[in-house]
Amino acid sequence: MLGWFRPRCPADPISKLWIEGRLRWLSEHFGEQFFLERPPVLPDRVHFPEIFEPRGLTLQALFERVCGYMDVDPGRVELEVMNEPKELGLINSAGHAIGGAAGYYRSDGVQERIQLSPAEFQAPIALIGTMAHELSHLKLLGDGRLGGEEPDNELTTDLCVVHHGLGIFLANSPRAWVSQCTRWPGTKVIKPEYMSAPLFGWALAQQAFLRGERSPGWFAHLTGDARATAKQGLAYVWKTKDTAFHSQDWSGWELLHGMLGPDA
Repeated sequence: MLGWFRPRCPADPISKLWIEGRLRWLSEHFGEQFFLERPPVLPDRVHFPEIFEPRGLTLQALFERVCGYMDVDPGRVELEVMNEPKELGLINSAGHAIGGAAGYYRSDGVQERIQLSPAEFQAPIALIGTMAHELSHLKLLGDGRLGGEEPDNELTTDLCVVHHGLGIFLANSPRAWVSQCTRWPGTKVIKPEYMSAPLFGWALAQQAFLRGERSPGWFAHLTGDARATAKQGLAYVWKTKDTAFHSQDWSGWELLHGMLGPDA
């Protein structure tokens, strides 16, 4: 009976391995300092004074601040607002619009652009997450680290946001819908197109654990399932030390990496 109360990893075994492997991959490309040394970026007045002073809020100013946290030169990319036809006003349980893409990263080989949906502008926290996600595309696709055809392209883009310290903004408004799910290559295990609450929970638990935090204050900024899964993951990893992030045995990740394809 006592075994019922043992902490469990919130992510399934393949997703768990993928998160640990891709976090290490991201650290090899960008360095560990964003993930392990810099404090997480929070939705508060210190990190984003603009969103607490609406009269001083401009889209470009907010974008440039996110660029700074994502280590991107804002002069490199042009910000655009999409022209969208009026659509049926469906929202999800978090109050965010469903239907169209929240943003796009575009490049014609000369100019890089990030386009944002006006539907995002009513929710600054979700908007920051969208900006960070599209800037991750710039860092991964624009700089040739990914080719765009990898089965985990969007997942890795979400995880890149976590790696750079802005995971809270995406975790609180995940875009993982059942209709977008496929399977991990060569398996029957469900693979979401974007990171889900259990995946964000395990990724953020990794961040806290590897920073030596048993009860991180920044978890208070997580909401709903994101907070519950992060706490569950942190309890599990402190109890078991079951993480391969710094492991010398990467046979499991190499196998999964091979399943994802040669460009992964």
